[in-house]
Amino acid sequence: MSDIVNEFNSYRSKMNKKILDDNNKIISRIFNLDTNAFAKGALDVKTKELLGLVASTVLRCDDCIKYHLEACFNEQISKEQVIETLGIATLIGGTIVIPHLRRAYEYWDALEMRQG
Repeated sequence: MSDIVNEFNSYRSKMNKKILDDNNKIISRIFNLDTNAFAKGALDVKTKELLGLVASTVLRCDDCIKYHLEACFNEQISKEQVIETLGIATLIGGTIVIPHLRRAYEYWDALEMRQG
């Protein structure tokens, strides 16, 4: 199952490089803005990643969900905190996010398996 983590990260890195190698000013600035938005500020990084996870789930973006799950995992946010956050996202997003919730659980399990 941990192959889904490696596959996602490999594809994301390859395609981000390809996109950024084109040196499009607008796209480069959006990538930079995204990076800076999740840096420590008035809110700590953990809080920002949990907010990103909620927004990504409500917007039903599986790539974004994976990205924020992995960031949460790397920030040592507990599974209980992630599950509670996904619960809020499901409440706000409604039952249409349940398929994304399933994939989020699968990805978190893969992150845990990769670690141990």
